[in-house]
Amino acid sequence: EALKLQERFGDKKLVVITGTSSGLGRKTARALLRTEQYHVVGAVRDIDKMEAVAEIDDFNMDNFTPMECELNDFESVRNFVKNLEEFKMSKPVDRLICNAGVYQPSLPYAKWSKDGHEQTMQINYLSHFLMTSLLLEDMAKAPDPRVIMVGSVTGNDNTVGGGGVYPIADLKDLDGFEQGFSNPVAMADGYGFIGAKAYKDSKLCLMMVSLVMHLKFHKQTGISFSSIYPGCIAESPLFREKRPWFRKFFPVFMKFITGGFVGEEEAGQRLFQVAHDPRCAKSGVYWSWNGGPREDRGLEAIEKGGQISGGGGAGGGWDSIYENDTSAKVTNLELQMKLFKTSTEVTGADWPDFKQVTSPCPTLQVVGTISKAMVQKEELKRMQDRPGFNEDGTAIRVSKRKKVVLVADKITTGVLRNTVGRVARFASRRVLGKIPEAALQGSFEEEKPLNIETVLPTTPVETNIEEPEIEEISEIIADLVAEVPETAPDAIIKESPEATVIRKMAEEGIAKADVLILEDAIANQVFNG
Repeated sequence: EALKLQERFGDKKLVVITGTSSGLGRKTARALLRTEQYHVVGAVRDIDKMEAVAEIDDFNMDNFTPMECELNDFESVRNFVKNLEEFKMSKPVDRLICNAGVYQPSLPYAKWSKDGHEQTMQINYLSHFLMTSLLLEDMAKAPDPRVIMVGSVTGNDNTVGGGGVYPIADLKDLDGFEQGFSNPVAMADGYGFIGAKAYKDSKLCLMMVSLVMHLKFHKQTGISFSSIYPGCIAESPLFREKRPWFRKFFPVFMKFITGGFVGEEEAGQRLFQVAHDPRCAKSGVYWSWNGGPREDRGLEAIEKGGQISGGGGAGGGWDSIYENDTSAKVTNLELQMKLFKTSTEVTGADWPDFKQVTSPCPTLQVVGTISKAMVQKEELKRMQDRPGFNEDGTAIRVSKRKKVVLVADKITTGVLRNTVGRVARFASRRVLGKIPEAALQGSFEEEKPLNIETVLPTTPVETNIEEPEIEEISEIIADLVAEVPETAPDAIIKESPEATVIRKMAEEGIAKADVLILEDAIANQVFNG
């Protein structure tokens, strides 16, 4: 496999880009391939079209692999990831660029995906969300992994383009997503469909979820999450569904009036920069570019072919990149977390459970293991004394396994209290002294007894589950502990109170499996606790 990997990829980084058969994705793929430092996988719905484009643009097919991926279909996204895994073998994905998108502003009604969701939101956002969840664990193995979401000024309402042109991107309380976002629910907020708003909302979602993923996964995985606005690509195929007059005059308007126009080639260079530039490894950033000063439009703008600056305006070069500000909607943390949760439910995404990185120091590992055992033991005691309560007011039931652990703890604690514990308590009193009186005073109320009857429902809850009562087992343990002689550990071992407890518990009808659990728990308490 190592030989195959070297032959297929060499030392190149592996990049996945959606939507490489046209527009921004096409230009970005070409820029990446020109460096000879990347192997690009183009996720497209039409392989024949992609192969034709690759031939026209003279893609080096040794470093470019088109793969079918229909973003209108979650199953197709999953199949794409499976095919990618087979193709790349053990090589991790270094870059995931979520670029593909559709814009259908003229539609008087919603069109639906194969999964029954509104197409614009599924293609632009939901399928990219699902794809990211499927690739995240693999990407964490790469040395400099980056997930890049292509956002838009229209999803950022602190700008003229995002906040000054109706309809405005606004997810409200995500009622549409909470309802499942299935036909006939066509909008994230649950209200009526507007094609242009569906596009803007999808871009807002991409920018928001990029920040959520940064907060949730960046520190544990090292993956950089960012979003970008490369400028208004007014001549892009993105506007192919607009009316002819719009496609003719919109680029002129963006060039000479707003100054926000950017050609496909330059936009591709900008997206390439975020994937390639070491400065763009920073996570949690919304990247934009300045093309130069905005003043003195008119004749000067005409002479420059419209390339006057502004956030996203053409020109400016490699060093015009900067960290742009996002709107309050994008940075709304509560809504971000709700978006992540509901998107997970809609897509069926299964996010990997990344564990916090631990120190390789053996001493710390031993201390951590001991601490963990002690914490679990003390928490079980605390839960027994003060059980928590469910939302309906019923007391949380202690599981059978936890009850068995408590039994084991009582046995070992009772034995150790009358042997090693006596010495420890004597040493503690001599070395540490008494607790200061000031530490015991200052409470404004005496602690009230916990009356579980007041919080339980008036009608008892029936259950068919039969479990041994912990009180009955505790009485058995108390009797056993009282009979244990206060002598050396050898005498305790000979008496074998554990065996007696197991026999009595067996007589009470406890399953053999539970007896084994008790034996293991006792052994853990004695030798590890």
